[in-house]
Amino acid sequence: MKGLHWRSKLIHPAAHAPPNFRSLATPTYRGSTVLFGSQAQVSDDWRQTENGYTYGLYGTPTVLELAARIAELEAARHTFIVPGGQAAIALIYLAFCKAGSHALVPHTAYGPNREMAAGLLRRLGIAVEAYDPLIGAGIARLIRDDTALIWVESPGSVTMEVQDVPAIVAAAHARQVPVALDNTYAAGVLFDAFAHGVDISMQALTKYVGGHSDLLLGSVSVAGIGAYEAIGAAYKQLGMAVSPDDCSLALRGLQTLGVRLERLEKTALSVAVWLSGHPAVKEVLHPALPSCPGHECWRRDFTGSASIFSIVFGDEFAAGQVAAFADRLKLFKIGFSWGGVTSLVVVYPHLHRPGRDYGGRLVRFNVGLEESSDLIADLSAALDAMDSAPGTICP
Repeated sequence: MKGLHWRSKLIHPAAHAPPNFRSLATPTYRGSTVLFGSQAQVSDDWRQTENGYTYGLYGTPTVLELAARIAELEAARHTFIVPGGQAAIALIYLAFCKAGSHALVPHTAYGPNREMAAGLLRRLGIAVEAYDPLIGAGIARLIRDDTALIWVESPGSVTMEVQDVPAIVAAAHARQVPVALDNTYAAGVLFDAFAHGVDISMQALTKYVGGHSDLLLGSVSVAGIGAYEAIGAAYKQLGMAVSPDDCSLALRGLQTLGVRLERLEKTALSVAVWLSGHPAVKEVLHPALPSCPGHECWRRDFTGSASIFSIVFGDEFAAGQVAAFADRLKLFKIGFSWGGVTSLVVVYPHLHRPGRDYGGRLVRFNVGLEESSDLIADLSAALDAMDSAPGTICP
């Protein structure tokens, strides 16, 4: 349009960069409003993959590119990208459960999952029952007529129990109950969720896909049309928009995921094996080691292990000594989360499991991309000082 005032030209420019720029990087598309060619084309449809873009809330091309790549890796029908792992958990619960519903979750599940069960979901009239992660086919005894969802998380958070997912799936499907898996440990690739019958697979992309401790994202992948429609309807109503900038970082993280997982597995295993031979360490909870509960299921179902594992110090050590051990470490930084390039450590002083109190002696490690010999030297120096470290007697 000719003759526009310069202020209008700021909004409606005629000058543009030349088209057809080709790059290896996925463009970062930011935008809320989607333009339609005519009023007849206007719609508000979350099914943008099939029906075209309608609103930025449901994802820009950058977001949908990340979703498509995650779906491809997991052999899923479709993947939804959400603001974080906890958002993915909430989306799944609210898509399948309603007031009066019953759900099952392992008592080793991610802590905020169990907190949601005891808090928000209980207030909404949804009963979530915890079960033994090693129950396997025995979960059939816990399934009720009102059971709407069964969660599995394998390995379990912190204590690393590996579940017999195929046995649980078989029992659930015999009663037409969907199974959702927190597949963050396996980054969606070390355990094939849908080949083992799972209906919904979620990840905290914050961890291995992001890979650098600088973004928060989650994914929910579905196998069938029923789960697709249920998740999609809830996804639209909950308004779980994500940043295309974070998605661009996750897309970059995907490119190095293979080499990072390979290196993390090798280093974490070498550190875990070294710790298993130290006299101060009573147990090493690493899925690839026979000492880990459910190790046989890991050998059968997984194609590799990841960067996190836990240890339990001997009963002779007090909680204060274990905390002082973590404080002495130099390369292992104290902090939550995992999957990044930096090694992390965190003590769980109040962790309880049915029938067992760890007495503040359980420590979880995330192994990063440092050299294994340097990490072992760091651990060795901190362990050597255990006897002289201040401690308090555990009750």
